[in-house]
Amino acid sequence: MKNDIQEPTQEEIDRMHARLAKDAKQGGYYLNPDIDFVKGLINGLIVNERRYGYQACPCRLAADDRSEDLDIICPCNYRDADITESGACYCALYVSKAVIEGKQELSSIPERRPPLEERQKLQSQGETPGSRAAILGQKLSVPVWRCVVCGYLCGRDGPPEVCPICKAGKERFERFI
Repeated sequence: MKNDIQEPTQEEIDRMHARLAKDAKQGGYYLNPDIDFVKGLINGLIVNERRYGYQACPCRLAADDRSEDLDIICPCNYRDADITESGACYCALYVSKAVIEGKQELSSIPERRPPLEERQKLQSQGETPGSRAAILGQKLSVPVWRCVVCGYLCGRDGPPEVCPICKAGKERFERFI
């Protein structure tokens, strides 16, 4: 780990905030409306990128090993399930439409990342926690949804609010598996 990491400038943080906001909107996601909170998370993402060479989630301990941390590179593998179940991802960078509209309050989000031993076992099998390979190697615990407009597939309890590919609404999804 490098000890001489330069703190991000406000300009760098603002640039990344603009990019993340644009990407979130285009993908049918929402950034947390608390801009100061979000910019604090962005500061952590930039520091982690400088420290490790990738944007590890600022709310989790990274291993300084990209292959071991693949599941927590932002946006992490757990984002969609966290947003669906809790209204926000683990670090609360991304939030649900209900949170944006004031219909849902944020509370603590349980950690769904498997313990180190389980992650190491998956990695030894060439899989990443939360990846398709890890899911396909076991019985599916969630249904797979298909966008009837573009064919996008996602495995989760319910369809996304908006298709990240073609922007069709959730009513345009059908249960695939």
